[in-house]
Amino acid sequence: MIEFLKTIFNIITKKEVYGVVVTLAIAYFVYRTTSIILQEVINFGKDKYEMKKRKTITKLFQNIAKYIIIIIALLAILSIYGVNVAGMIAGLGITATIIGLALQDTFKDIINGIGIILENYFIVGDIVDYNGFSGEVIEFGLKSTKIKDWNGQVMIIANRNILEIKNLSQESQALLMDIQLPYEKDVATMEKIIKEKILPKIAKIENVDPESATYLGINELSQSCIKYLIKFQCKRETQWQAKRDANRIIITELNKQNVSVPYPQLEVHYEK
Repeated sequence: MIEFLKTIFNIITKKEVYGVVVTLAIAYFVYRTTSIILQEVINFGKDKYEMKKRKTITKLFQNIAKYIIIIIALLAILSIYGVNVAGMIAGLGITATIIGLALQDTFKDIINGIGIILENYFIVGDIVDYNGFSGEVIEFGLKSTKIKDWNGQVMIIANRNILEIKNLSQESQALLMDIQLPYEKDVATMEKIIKEKILPKIAKIENVDPESATYLGINELSQSCIKYLIKFQCKRETQWQAKRDANRIIITELNKQNVSVPYPQLEVHYEK
């Protein structure tokens, strides 16, 4: 038993063993500390957009720090095993050129990723449109960007391919909605319901600009109804929910006023 313990002790006290363990432990500690410090940066600033921008930049620098720490740790481990790291680095000129050519697309991804941040193309959480694919930016890394649409599909785009992209989150969205009401109802009465009952509640919908909820007038005299046009503005990423909330308010208030919403009907006339 004693001999076995001596053997174990001799193994773990070798520089090649404890040196690797200590190097990996230090590398992990440095990475975790760096990640925590960068994460704390997000907590500064009260503006929601600024917070999202900080989060995107933090993710980017966490990735950069991870790769740098891995490279340094590998070089330290090679040095422990007696590899002439300094000479190896000095002799890597030709090799680096070959590697650079092989990884030129990766370098393009990284450079373009940094450019996306500096040019403020988008940040994590923004709603964007890329070649007809619309969704939320759920992840932004050194090499690629992930966009998730409303059906749960995720598009992964290499950063080097993001030359043009529409950011739908940095502008407000104007919503125009027709309220379809019957011809039988007095126009003045219907307009009063819209202005006094419907619009004040639409103005209170979350993320809707309360000053933007307005009645624009009669938009169309269709075959089965009169279409009254209203308008309001909200943040682009909330426009679909705002529209659903507005529809609920409209039908609820019309029911309270005993106003039925017209729907297509078919009348059949026949001779006896």
